Amino acid sequence: MFSTIKMAIAIMLITGIAGAGMYVMKLRADNATLKANQLKLETAIEDQTKLLEQQKADFKAIMESNKKLNVLVQTFKQDLNELDKRFNKKKRDVGKLAIERTKSVERVINKGSKNAKRCVELASGAEHTEEELKATTKSKINPECPALANPSYVPYQ
Repeated sequence: MFSTIKMAIAIMLITGIAGAGMYVMKLRADNATLKANQLKLETAIEDQTKLLEQQKADFKAIMESNKKLNVLVQTFKQDLNELDKRFNKKKRDVGKLAIERTKSVERVINKGSKNAKRCVELASGAEHTEEELKATTKSKINPECPALANPSYVPYQ
């Protein structure tokens, strides 16, 4: 009977040691899996951080461009208002005037069209000519869009 008890204890001891060994091996495998997952997570966090920084930089650039565009739009609105004042002063009838003074109106419209075309070219990214950059007097500027066409011109009231 004593040998049966020794044998039972030995089997329990061997089973316990084998179970502990299996448990340690499982823990090592889990640890390796967790380390791999942690590396992937850290890489993903770094990528997300870089992406957020890039998005912040892009947002700042967009806001800067938006500010510049708003300034340009305000300038265009001011130019449009100035054109409207010139065109509609003293309740003139352009149709009647065109019939009475055909050549004069044709000359004025052609010159205005040429100036407006140049404004569109500049707004689309064309380079300024030397004459446009140097123009400072009212007689030498493009009156259709002076702020865009003639950056050196300061209007006097």
